[in-house]
Amino acid sequence: TTHYLFIVVVAVNSTLLTINAGDYIFYTDWAWTSFAISSISQSTMLAVGAVYYLLFTGVPGTATYYATIMTIYTWVAKGAWFALGYPYDFVAVPVWIPSAMLLDLTYWATRRNKHMLILVGGTLVGLSLPLFNMVNLLLVRDPLEVAFKYPRPTLPPYMTPIEPQVGKFYNSPVALGAGASAVLTVPIAALGAKLNT
Repeated sequence: TTHYLFIVVVAVNSTLLTINAGDYIFYTDWAWTSFAISSISQSTMLAVGAVYYLLFTGVPGTATYYATIMTIYTWVAKGAWFALGYPYDFVAVPVWIPSAMLLDLTYWATRRNKHMLILVGGTLVGLSLPLFNMVNLLLVRDPLEVAFKYPRPTLPPYMTPIEPQVGKFYNSPVALGAGASAVLTVPIAALGAKLNT
């Protein structure tokens, strides 16, 4: 029982990492504008997490189970945003399950060889996941309309204007303190090294 409970708990935590890989990955506007980063981060996170589970359990099918948990979790998040009044297309649920099934198939076909799982399975995930998710995003109504009509309460740094960010940074005591301490670290370290010799 403890064994399976551990798998479920870590799967939920890994889901948090995966769906937020690359920052706000499953929001439609961002997934469309940065599809390459979306594909790289999602492929990597799925392959790493699923391979870990497969090697931990040694049972083909675990990768699909892992992807299913992530899919359910993201559909819950989609439902939560929808309940708050955002449109249905506000969150795009990534298509993880088919790529995870390819991982399981690789693990089974290579007689549970972990090296082939990482090489062949990882390659299959990297090739298939962008394809499945492009089809998925093509079904979304209009990501730009969603982005402008329904802005998120908090925006990632790359979606905020540059000038205000610069002004806020230089006027921030925390930023100034961090910069000053970073500059002073080198001479202080050099002085400490000289006194020790």
